[in-house]
Amino acid sequence: MAFLLPLLTTVSKGVKARFVQKTRQTMEVQEQFLHDLLQAYQGTALGQEYGLGEIKTIDQFREQVPVLPYSSYEPYTERIARGEQNILTPDPVVYLNTSSGSTGKQKLIPVTQRFQNSLRQANLTSIGFLSDALQARGLKFGKLLAAHSVQLPGRTSGGIEYGPASVGVLRMGKFLYEQLFAHPFETLQPADSLTRHYLCLLFALRQPSMRGMGANFPMLILRICHYLERYADELIRDLETGAIAQWLTLEPQVRVRLERRWAAAPLRAAHLRAILKSEGRLTPKLVWPDLSFIATARGGTSDFYFERFPSYFEGTPGFGAVYSSSEGTFGIYPELDQDGSVLAIESGFFEFVPPDQWEADHPKTLLATEVQPGESYRILMTNYSGLYRYDIGDVVEVLGFYEQAPLIVFRYRRGGLLSSTTEKTTEFHVTQVMQALQQEFGLPLEDFCVTLSEWDFPAHYLVNIELVLGCPLSNPQSFLARFDQRLQDLHPSYAAKRPDNYLPPPRLRILVPGSFAILRQRQLERGIPDSQLKFSHISEDRGFLAGLAVEQEIRLPGDLD
Repeated sequence: MAFLLPLLTTVSKGVKARFVQKTRQTMEVQEQFLHDLLQAYQGTALGQEYGLGEIKTIDQFREQVPVLPYSSYEPYTERIARGEQNILTPDPVVYLNTSSGSTGKQKLIPVTQRFQNSLRQANLTSIGFLSDALQARGLKFGKLLAAHSVQLPGRTSGGIEYGPASVGVLRMGKFLYEQLFAHPFETLQPADSLTRHYLCLLFALRQPSMRGMGANFPMLILRICHYLERYADELIRDLETGAIAQWLTLEPQVRVRLERRWAAAPLRAAHLRAILKSEGRLTPKLVWPDLSFIATARGGTSDFYFERFPSYFEGTPGFGAVYSSSEGTFGIYPELDQDGSVLAIESGFFEFVPPDQWEADHPKTLLATEVQPGESYRILMTNYSGLYRYDIGDVVEVLGFYEQAPLIVFRYRRGGLLSSTTEKTTEFHVTQVMQALQQEFGLPLEDFCVTLSEWDFPAHYLVNIELVLGCPLSNPQSFLARFDQRLQDLHPSYAAKRPDNYLPPPRLRILVPGSFAILRQRQLERGIPDSQLKFSHISEDRGFLAGLAVEQEIRLPGDLD
């Protein structure tokens, strides 16, 4: 079976090369995708309602089909969940992707084999780009650690399996991902998150030449690093003895299967114990010196978490893989350490809504080749899941072009705005500020969230931070003043309202250690899968951080009320 990974790499490079050729004919590919989809889907319930079979051109499509959010599709997805056929897709629905629900009601997105194949095609293209990019730097592609769950949450009343998109992708692409992972597929089966991460680390530690790590979000990569540090002694002991820790929450049948594949590795254990003794901890780069890439989401709030990566990974390059959601794939990353992804022109038909059309009932849209570098747009998707001109709410910035296809980066989710008056501060604004402040003050933060004071009008911005243990903030008032100034420099609307305290001065709240761990646990208890664990770094919900203890509150001079 050792030949399968090189074979996969060769195949992925071929898929990537064909994708690159298609980017030289972006609009022809986009137009053909839309034509083929409309022809195949015209007989569905929604297809008949919108007369998809009568549409011959892109302009006719834009005139005849409205821009729709998920709420417009919900009656149809509920019918699908009950087992009705030919509602949004002509093909049988084999799975329903569930969204995280972290920013609203959980969605159900139909997955057919045709849709799944389009996702797999994008993933193979991504692997091809990664392999070539590593080779250009004298690095090697190889197996990786990825602790995603494959636990199936359940079935609908119509018998359709549902769960996070990553669960569906892994379960339906098991053979492919078995070649990629540095640990057995069975390590992904435990429902308990700590158990699953421990097992993935344990098996991966046997492979000193492992090349990569992957997770949906940078915050989850940092969690893997934390577990490697926290459980270093236990992991080394299991390597020494050939046991699998009894304290793990592990189903008996899974334990039996894993124990059959487990054996002592005393030499490797001795090497790791020597590292732990000399360095005082285990980090990914220390235990896997050949580590070549970290695959995780870029854009949005990622840069804030990337500030802590060097202490764990030194100069190991990052790779965005694909820009995707439960609804589909939007972009494919062509390079290491790059925020821009190439529009996934084979995975959907895409339109872009310019800012002056965001409030329009029937917005005028631009096509892939019509967008401008440096501009931001709402992105619309039409794809094989039966979504047409679907408005996910993502705001993307166009960074440039790859051949004729735009390079896009996710900036923030529209609707996630913070306004004490009418300034409309985005998550992207505050993330840029906090990233800069970490650098300016040499201060790693565990996490942060900007909220509004509860009883004031206009409300104060509350800058809630949790410090990393052992990294005190020596001048918190200076930190707060720089937050205020940097946000003014970056965000003209905020700056225009700060003079004369029309927008009152912000306040800094230092939360007690463990506060954001409590916040994440609350999300898990709400049913959000840990592989989709994230939260907005801005919130107008005055009770979002309720119950978290404040160690210290700092105000600027003159803020006396």
